[in-house]
Amino acid sequence: MDATKIGIYFSAKENKIVRITSPYWIPEPPEWVMVTSEANATLLKVREMIKEKKLVSDPSGITWGSLPIRE
Repeated sequence: MDATKIGIYFSAKENKIVRITSPYWIPEPPEWVMVTSEANATLLKVREMIKEKKLVSDPSGITWGSLPIRE
């Protein structure tokens, strides 16, 4: 497992964030952008980071997403 892939990712398309703590599924760019390597960051903190990085103008609608089910 590449520890640099652990963290919280954001999808502007889905307006969702996901927490990655294992190699089960690693989000792929360009749809997913790593916001922070701090996997335990709160939703409020992540929204602030997304706004600071100018990934969206209004992050208030961003919610937690879930990992896709692998078959």
